[in-house]
Order: sequence, then structure tokens, then C-alpha cells
Amino acid sequence: MKDYVLRNGVVVRVDGFARAALGVQNERIIAARDGAGVEIDLEGRSYVYPALINTHDHLRGNYLPRVGPCDGKYYLNWLPWDNDLKASPCYAERTRALDIDKGYLLSAYKTLFSGVVTVNDHFPHKLNDDILPTLPIRAITRYSLAHECSSYELQWGDGIPVEHARAKENGWPFITHLAEGFDQESMNAIPYLEGLGVLDDRCLFVHCIALSDDDIAKCAAAGVSISWCAASNMFMFNTTCKIKKMLDAGINVTIGTDSSHTGSYNMLEEIRYARALYQKMYGQELGAAALFRMVTVNAAKALGVEAETGSLDAGKYGDLLVVKARHKDPYENLCAAQSADIELVTCAGKPLWGEMRFAPLLGEALPAQYTTLLIGGRKMFVIGDPLALYRHIRKAIGYKKKLDFLPFEPDEQKKRKPAGGKTKEMSG
Repeated sequence: MKDYVLRNGVVVRVDGFARAALGVQNERIIAARDGAGVEIDLEGRSYVYPALINTHDHLRGNYLPRVGPCDGKYYLNWLPWDNDLKASPCYAERTRALDIDKGYLLSAYKTLFSGVVTVNDHFPHKLNDDILPTLPIRAITRYSLAHECSSYELQWGDGIPVEHARAKENGWPFITHLAEGFDQESMNAIPYLEGLGVLDDRCLFVHCIALSDDDIAKCAAAGVSISWCAASNMFMFNTTCKIKKMLDAGINVTIGTDSSHTGSYNMLEEIRYARALYQKMYGQELGAAALFRMVTVNAAKALGVEAETGSLDAGKYGDLLVVKARHKDPYENLCAAQSADIELVTCAGKPLWGEMRFAPLLGEALPAQYTTLLIGGRKMFVIGDPLALYRHIRKAIGYKKKLDFLPFEPDEQKKRKPAGGKTKEMSG
């Protein structure tokens, strides 16, 4: 990877936006200057955002179709859904098509193709510590967790008091599903955590559907962060958390997709869904700038990585999302964006996928670890080989499975001869 400067892009920050140059050197954002490496002129037609952050996903569980309640009924809590998932043909097919490593890689591409490069995989360390560092995106590894705060939770970690103490000692987030349902234990979640003495600013709570007004006030006072998973909540429970009251209380709200077994296909879809749901629930707009914060600076704070990513400040990792400018307001532009609008995504300065005009950032020739694809009619480079993965899945299950979080169709791709290699199925 070379040092580089993106010139004449509209650089988007929390406090505003302006046409400017942005440089990346040794993985970090720098104040752009002449002679800082390869230069790409964006010609004022692209917005440069911080790459997005997803505060809640299950990277073992991204597959389709969704699995949920039937006959117009909804769940009381997450447990009957888990039982339905494990008994479903979809789960059996997923298990047949994907070993654990390939399942995680598929989830990484789901993440990447929506402009996300930092994600929380809500599983215990013993299940993902060996896999997360191998992924092309950044899945956080510095966290402690519990599955949930109930008697029927999965026994993840070493228990809430121990895991929370570990988070405080290391400056990590303590992450758990909370109040994902309406049974008595879900409604008693905050008093339960208060009794354990673990309600503080280390906490990142996911879902929080059953929180009362008093619970919300206590979370705000304690400095808790909340991951809002609107699409998953509505699919499973036909309601979501009291999101307006949480925002009004000043809680640090972020957005999570949950896995695609219940949630949105990807983060861009989740942003659109959450905004539309807010309008339906409250009859007023959820501002685009607020949504931008939820998937950048708010999310970085919730995961304890605000010193490293979440904004385009000099010294932070070069996590960039370059998107075609289709709207005069860059915040509105992000809220309307789809994968076909993305022009470049980088993680710690390293280009992960992008239009071929950005290929000079990789070196003189396309490196061997990249392939090319047709996405939205454009020839694009991408880290790894998601086309081969897609084809593997279809071969393993014996039919043309459609995975909507992958923004390309294998049958539309062509053959090309990669630099220094044998001809293989790729796009171009």
C-alpha cells in the first residue's frame, strides 16, 4: 500500500463539511500536503466519510432467508426464536454450505460492501479469537461480554460481574443483549444490573426493547451506550425500543444490524429502515446528521475505539468511505446511499474495495490478494475473492442461492487473467 492524497473531495465531519484534501500515511490520516504519495482527484463529485461502524452483528450468523415468527405472531423474548432458527431449513443449509471460517468471511463481505470496516461480533472470545484477525475488515477484539441478563441466557464469558470488572480494568466495553423481549426478566434488566453494581459508562446494551422511562433515565445518568437494531426488533417483536426518549435523554445511541437471520441486509439498509421507522413511530424526521453520528463517532465511543477511528481527524486510522455525491447535503447523501454508490472503502489506509481509478493506491499492478468484480456496472477491485466464495456456496447447496447483502450476481461476471496468475472466474 502506498501513501496517498485524495484531493477535491467533500470531507464530511460531525461539525460540517467542506471541499478539502485528505492524506493517508503509514495507515493514519494526515494533513494533506504536496508530495505525500499517490494523488487522486475526486473533482468535487465525491463525499469522503469516516468508514462506518456496526456495533452489533453475529458474524457466524449471516445468511438468508430470515427466520422468525409465523402466522402474524411475535416472540416474547429471544429464546423461542433461537429454537426456531436451530430447527429451520435455512440453518441446516447454512451449516452445509459454510464452515466457520467461510461463514465469517461471508459476514466480512456483508460488512464491507456497505461501507463498514469496524464491527462488533457478539460472540465469546473462545469462539472468535482465532478467526477475527484473519478477516479483511476490523472486528474488535478488545471487549468483555455476557450473552444476556436473564436466567435463560447462553453462558458466555465468566459471568456479568467478572466480565464487567474486566472491562473496567482494561478500558473495554462490556457488551450484552438487554431487555430483548417482554417477559418479567427482560423488564427487570436494569434493576438487576444495578443490584450487581455494573451500570456505568463501560456498558453497551443491545436492543433494550423493554426499558421503562425510569430505566432510560438511569442509563443516561450512568453514561450507558445503546445499540439500536430497529429492523431485527420489528421482525421479531413488532416493536422496538423507545428510541426518541433515549435520544432526548442524551444517551449515546448507535446502530447495529444484528445478523441477517433477523436484521437488515446491511448497514446502509438499516440506516434507511431506522429513519423510516422513526418517522412512522413519531411523525417527525430523524435528522440525517444524527444518523451519521450513530454510525461513526457514537459507535466508536461505544466500542472504546474513539481514539482510533470514527472520524477523519489527523492521527486516526485511515478508515475512509468515498461515496458518489448524489445529494447536496452529504448527511442526506449517506442516508440514501446504496452499495452501488460506493467508490472506495479503506481500513487503516488499506484500500479494501473500490473503483479501478483508485487502483494506483495499491501499487503499480493489482496485487495478487485482490480480484475484480462488476458491481453496479462498474469494474472494481476487492480484497480477496468474494466471487469464489459465492460460487462455493451455490455449489455446496446445489442451486442459485441469492444473498442480497452481496451486491453482485455471479452469473454476470466474466473471465479475466489476473496479473501473474492462471485464468480464473473473476469479473472484468
